[in-house]
Amino acid sequence: MDQLTPGEKYSPYRVFSAEHWAQFRADTPLTLTEDEVRRLRSLNDPVDLDEIRRIYLSLSRLLSAHVEASQLLFQQRRIFFNSDNEVRKTPFIIGIAGSVAVGKSTTARVLKELLQRWPASPKVDLVTTDGFLLPNDVLRRDNLMERKGFPESYDVGALLRFLSAIKSGQPNVQAPLYSHMTYDVLPGTYVTVDRPDILIFEGINVLQPRALPPDGTFVPFVSDFFDFSIYIDADESMIHQWYIDRFMRLRETAFKDPESFFHRYSQLSEDAARAMAEGLWENINLKNLKENILPTRPRADLVLRKGQNHLIQEVALRKL
Repeated sequence: MDQLTPGEKYSPYRVFSAEHWAQFRADTPLTLTEDEVRRLRSLNDPVDLDEIRRIYLSLSRLLSAHVEASQLLFQQRRIFFNSDNEVRKTPFIIGIAGSVAVGKSTTARVLKELLQRWPASPKVDLVTTDGFLLPNDVLRRDNLMERKGFPESYDVGALLRFLSAIKSGQPNVQAPLYSHMTYDVLPGTYVTVDRPDILIFEGINVLQPRALPPDGTFVPFVSDFFDFSIYIDADESMIHQWYIDRFMRLRETAFKDPESFFHRYSQLSEDAARAMAEGLWENINLKNLKENILPTRPRADLVLRKGQNHLIQEVALRKL
């Protein structure tokens, strides 16, 4: 059975059309302008104010309810434990997962802007898992360059230490930064996350579980630190086309920079570049999608399913 099929008897999700979902916006105000949305969206992603109204205002309202419920539970626990008044609520963490080229970055940036414009003006930070990739020198040494983005290409220990520090309420926690220009982690360069109210944590494999130890030793998953998780979904054929289209656009833009790791692709003919993109999709990104990313979809609290035009067609929300 497909758990995301509307009306599926045994599904843990409620599935809504985009039009139905838009009705849940209620009185949530639209606080973004078209120019701001244009700045937030990624290459080849057509999200606009209409999409913000249809999907993201309702999602912002839902997340507001979850954050408020989490804060209320925190207050009730503090009373239960007779805790000191100086104890503060730790950040509410939202995980965003999905394939390359599916639009995770746009969703993360739009949500960050909407959430921090709530009346309470919460502090919202955004961190991606790219900075937690192992450096290219290490990947080459371990023969993993063609597995970049697969679970084994990340410094999982650093990921877990970062999220543990965030959830422990530690101040000034550092996350490493990544350059898409050099296609590598930037050595000694970090972004500092200082006790935000909400942290958005975005990456292709953030819902990936790990092998469980036979002796029952506690081994946390990255997603164990999430308070809410979102999976961006689309048919494989669509993601394939979006990846190829993005690659060909980058060939005409960012790849032309001599400093770009992919500069050599800008020198290829159009046919040769397209063939290269198809090879990268088939041998790396499609394998990762099938083996590691798509199997994590049922672990999400909410699934945003896109249609041919890169816009959301359905929303699946896990039942309480």
